[in-house]
Amino acid sequence: MMRSLFSGVAGLRTHQTKMDVIGNNIANVNTTAYKSQSTTFRDLMYQTTQAASGANAETGVGGVNAKQIGLGVQVGAINTNIKGQGSAQNTGNAFDIMITGESFFIVSNGIENFFTRDGSFYVDGAGNLAMTSSGYNVMGWQVDPETGDPKADTVSPLQVMNEANMTYNAAATTDARMTGILDRNDTSVNSTSGRIINLEFYDQMGFLYTARFSVHSTGAEGGYYVTLDDILDSGTGQSIPKEQMDLVTFGGTMEVNTAISRSCTSTPVLSGTLTTTSTTYPDANNVPLTIGTETTNNFTGAGITPQMQAVYGMTQADADAVGAGGNAYIDAEGRLHVTAPASAAKVWPMRSGVEITDANRNITGVTIGAVNLVPGDYTVAADGTITAAGGGAAPAATDLAQAYFGFDPVAENVTAFRIEKDGTLTITKKIVDNSTNLNFNPQTGLFDNVGGNTEGLFTLGLNAAHGKFSDININFSTVKNLNNGGSSTIGAAKGTAQGLGTGRKVGDMIGISIARDGIITASYDNGMSKCLGQIATAIFANASGLEKQGDNLYSATMNSGDFDGIGKDITADGGYMQSGVLEMSNVDLSQEFTEMITTQRGFQANSRIITVSDSLLEELTNLKR
Repeated sequence: MMRSLFSGVAGLRTHQTKMDVIGNNIANVNTTAYKSQSTTFRDLMYQTTQAASGANAETGVGGVNAKQIGLGVQVGAINTNIKGQGSAQNTGNAFDIMITGESFFIVSNGIENFFTRDGSFYVDGAGNLAMTSSGYNVMGWQVDPETGDPKADTVSPLQVMNEANMTYNAAATTDARMTGILDRNDTSVNSTSGRIINLEFYDQMGFLYTARFSVHSTGAEGGYYVTLDDILDSGTGQSIPKEQMDLVTFGGTMEVNTAISRSCTSTPVLSGTLTTTSTTYPDANNVPLTIGTETTNNFTGAGITPQMQAVYGMTQADADAVGAGGNAYIDAEGRLHVTAPASAAKVWPMRSGVEITDANRNITGVTIGAVNLVPGDYTVAADGTITAAGGGAAPAATDLAQAYFGFDPVAENVTAFRIEKDGTLTITKKIVDNSTNLNFNPQTGLFDNVGGNTEGLFTLGLNAAHGKFSDININFSTVKNLNNGGSSTIGAAKGTAQGLGTGRKVGDMIGISIARDGIITASYDNGMSKCLGQIATAIFANASGLEKQGDNLYSATMNSGDFDGIGKDITADGGYMQSGVLEMSNVDLSQEFTEMITTQRGFQANSRIITVSDSLLEELTNLKR
């Protein structure tokens, strides 16, 4: 009789325990990363009233089973659904992290390590990544200073914000490249200043400078030279000190061929005598015509020479139409005038494209102001002495500089120039400093060499000028000498095509991101990024064997497996981390309410056992009345 009472009590206690587990699950339905639990029962013990007996072959009596009376129920196990993945909840906080897979975060209170699936983290006042609920430090791997990558070693607190991480060191520019099209029809490449190209670069302290280059044509097809003109401090806009600039190297000093045109500041006037080797000029009278002077020659219109036809396009029919009589002369602009009766007077301009040569007409000079400059080539000595290469009067340097062409050959290091027959001047050779040749294939327009280097690399030597500068290797190999409508697009950029060697200013931290493998990366306003460490994880052979410690924490037990102190990369078992997301509880309310109903019924049934047993005991007591 008493056994049923104790069985009922055991049933009540066991169902109460199950109800406690269900209540805890429902209470934690919104707890971050909570893992639901379930209860299983087992029978308690048995009282054997008769032991089992075996069959007796001699007497023929069969065996008898044991007679056992159970004494109730007890909790067999409380299991945790540790591997059940909770749903994802977006938070938008970069430090909220959800683990997908069977791994656990490692956190520490400074004495021992704990494990959790709760990835609700923040950065504390010391810059450490920590749990928001308990303040325990998140553990991971530090950065190897030699490689800049996380090094798998004994886990330690991740201090993501410290003085070293808040800024990114400056670096000097070590590489640069020239790109684009250099069009030979671009007028700037034939000018004195050339096509200007600016290259910005950093020194080792993060200060920005501008190297100013210019590209000039040599006059030969595909031939150019590049000159370093100046280096400017971008902060002040001023050139670097001369003593530093003198130590900068780019190519060397060389005499280069040029095709720089200088317009005359005065109107040129043709001068000299127009002569010919033919028997008549312009007709049978063969009277030489002085340029700019009307000459009486009794023009007859007979026997027009080939030179007249070539230069002015005058035909015999034209001459016959004018008729005999009158005078002929050539004006200062080279036009042929024939005077005759007013109705027949005519002017023949020189034909377009006709080259002025001795075969057609011999212009013995070009008068500019008061100076008669003989067309031809001239050389300039270091002391400024000008010598005519083909003979003839040599103009004084002062006349060239001050009166007519606005330049000083000595000051501009000009060594040779040519006076054209139209009165313009072309600088054909000059001495340049900090320069190098840039050549293109004349058939294809593709890069050929720079300073003789066919690989396209040329060095701007800066380190000797100041220790905070670094030499810069400039790559010219992608520049092309093609037609672009007379407009060049050539330009310079720091760094290689892969973005290496660009240099940088000092960068301030502007953000932190956490990758799928737990690597923490800081971004800086100078475009750089840096690894700050990696969140390590722990994997257990039997995660269900972990012991709950409250505050969403677990600790290792003898049945869970040991933590080796190093941990694992989360991606090693196919898992990953997701930033800005938290793992929700994996409690299934429908399952819990169903379990609650069955538990309630079980509790009611056990209470009836006690009630009925009590009634039986009451009847037994009443026998004494």
